[in-house]
Amino acid sequence: MSLEPQSRAQRKLIAAARLSAAHLPPALPPAWFVTDPARTPDPAAIARGLPAGSGIIYRHFGAADREGVAKALAGICGRRRLAFLVAADPGLAAKVGADGVHWPFRLRQGARQWQTRFALQTVSAHSSRELRVAARLPVDGVLLSTVFASRSASAGPALGPLRFWRLGRETRLPVYALGGVTPENAGSVAGAAGFAAVAGMAAFGPKIRT
Repeated sequence: MSLEPQSRAQRKLIAAARLSAAHLPPALPPAWFVTDPARTPDPAAIARGLPAGSGIIYRHFGAADREGVAKALAGICGRRRLAFLVAADPGLAAKVGADGVHWPFRLRQGARQWQTRFALQTVSAHSSRELRVAARLPVDGVLLSTVFASRSASAGPALGPLRFWRLGRETRLPVYALGGVTPENAGSVAGAAGFAAVAGMAAFGPKIRT
């Protein structure tokens, strides 16, 4: 058994991130790795391979080991110059020294309560109406989903890249495409926005060959 990098997929994601960076403020990463306990059970393995300047959004969904994982990810992010957000948990974010919080849309008012405590905050949105609401919040960016067909249980119908682009132009906020983003399709949204991915970022983790 040997370990080999998924170099072709990595090159595609890095090229897309370079395109995305041209449309985003310098303080924001062009690409986010969004963790998921079921789909990315070892987020640290992926985090160690992410290019400098990327970001991680840690979604723990109440996992018993969330503090330990968050501390490990915060350490990796500090060493590798990665932005680090904790989803929906400002207390944990503050405890581990994260850069900020990512807020699900239903918890969006937390962005007002914690706006002076963190360097970065992002929020989720799923429609034109939610984008308008998000634009009135003290956040630095919005993750708009679902852009491509996704296996996630919470994913809605895919917007597709053209509708995503149209919706993204409606808001003042920097926008990230979320949902079904892969090395193969990230470039189709990178010309106008950043992107965020769950399993799509596994390209930066170790590939096991038997």
